[in-house]
Amino acid sequence: MYGVVGSGSWATALVKILTDNGHTVNWWVRNATAVQHILKQGNNPGYLSSVKFDSSKLHLSTEVKDVVAASDKIVMAIPSAYAEESIAGLNPHDFKNKKIISAIKGLLPEKNILLNYYLKQEFEFALEDYFAVLGPCHAEEVAEEKLSYLTISGIQITEAEAIALDFKTSYINTIVNQDILGVQYAAVMKNIFALGAGMASGLGYGDNFLSVYIANAADEMAGFLKKFGAQHITVGEHEAEDPVTHRKMPNYAASVYLGDLLVTCYSLHSRNRSFGKMIGQGLSVAEVKTAMNMVAEGYNASRCIFLVNEQVKAAIPIAATIYQILWEQLPPADGFKYIEETLI
Repeated sequence: MYGVVGSGSWATALVKILTDNGHTVNWWVRNATAVQHILKQGNNPGYLSSVKFDSSKLHLSTEVKDVVAASDKIVMAIPSAYAEESIAGLNPHDFKNKKIISAIKGLLPEKNILLNYYLKQEFEFALEDYFAVLGPCHAEEVAEEKLSYLTISGIQITEAEAIALDFKTSYINTIVNQDILGVQYAAVMKNIFALGAGMASGLGYGDNFLSVYIANAADEMAGFLKKFGAQHITVGEHEAEDPVTHRKMPNYAASVYLGDLLVTCYSLHSRNRSFGKMIGQGLSVAEVKTAMNMVAEGYNASRCIFLVNEQVKAAIPIAATIYQILWEQLPPADGFKYIEETLI
C-alpha cells in the first residue's frame, strides 16, 4: 500500500493519480482541519481544490509515523526545506522493508544533499530501496487530466517498472530509468534555470533571448551532471531499445532531463518561473515569498548548488549568477548583462 507524505499541490496530484488507478492511499496531512475537510468534502481545500477524491480510498492521518507504519511504499512529496522536519521523529526500524519514492525536486538546504544521502546517513536506508518520481508534470495539468509524463528512476529496474505501472493512467504516461542520482540533480538544476527564465521575462527580454538562454542552460546542466557520473547525457545516441516497450532507451533529450527543463522554464504553471519573474520586475526575495502561497524549490537550490559546486567545480556561470541575484543582492539587470556575455 502507498503512503504519501505531504499535502501541497504536487502531493495532491500524486494522490489523485494513485487513487484514480485504484490504489488505496495512506495520506499524511499536517493540518487536522484539512483532514476533516478532505474526508467530508472530498477535496483538498488548500491545493488543487477542483480534484475530487473517493474518500473510501483514503486513510488520512496527521501523524507521519502512522502513515509510514501502514505503508510499504512511501512517497515523499513535501518541499525539500521541510523534509528533515517531517520525518525527524522516526528511526531506522520504521523504514525496515519499505520502499521510498522521492517526489522532492530539491536538495535538503541545511545539508546541501539529496534525500537519498540523508536517508542513508540518518536511517541506514539502502539506495536499492530508493526511487524518484519526476516530470515533466505540473500538478495543475494533472488536475485537468491533461496528458503528462512521469519518469520513475531507481537502480532496481524491475521494481521501478512495477512502480511505474502503479502511476500509469489514461492521462499519465510513465517511463523508467536507472540514473537515480542524475535525474534528481537535473530536477534541482532545472528549477534554478527556470528562476532565471522568469527573471529574463520580468526584465523584458523576449522569446529569442529565452531560447538561447535555455539552450545554454541545458548545456550547463549536462556539464554539471557529468561531474556526478550521470548516464544518458549524449543527445542523438541511445544505448539500446527497451525489450518490453520497444522504445529508445532514455538519453539527455528525454523528458526527465531536457523535457522537464523546457517546461519549467516556459510554463505559466511553473512556480519557479513565476518567482523569478517577480524578482526581474523589481520585487525583493522577501516580497516574493510573501506573495506566493507555494514554495519555489529553485530559491534554496540555487544556494545549495553554488556550495556543492565549490567541490565539484563544474562550469555553471548561469546558475552562479542566479545565486548571486537571489542571495548576494546582485541587481538582476546587471546579472543578466553578464549572462548575455556568456551565451553561445
